[in-house]
Amino acid sequence: MSNDELKALVARVKSGLKITKVVATRSVKGRGGDTFVGFSASWNSVQEDGGQDLVSVGEEGDAAASLNGMTMQEAILASCLVAREADIAAFRNAAAGGNITQEHANNAIKAIRSNYSNMIVQALGANDASNK
Repeated sequence: MSNDELKALVARVKSGLKITKVVATRSVKGRGGDTFVGFSASWNSVQEDGGQDLVSVGEEGDAAASLNGMTMQEAILASCLVAREADIAAFRNAAAGGNITQEHANNAIKAIRSNYSNMIVQALGANDASNK
């Protein structure tokens, strides 16, 4: 495959991507152990299995797999938002469970909010520039 063919393929696949789910998991290590949290967000879609058993998967299951998806820019934003909430929840849960101090959690949460705000602006700005 030539370089031009590869670039065309990447562009075609990228333009057709429709992301329907974003997942973020986090853990915080503390003096009392590890605290884990996971968030999953779905976009305008139904469960992959459509709530059906294996025998009935077919045309009905295929049609129910995805109604719409996110654009790449929307998926980047969704990823940032879901990851930020997972990070914050991990620190809140770690503090609530006594694994870290509340002060440590508050400092981390303040930094997380600031860092994600900056990242969202940079990521969406870079994404806008690459789409022109």
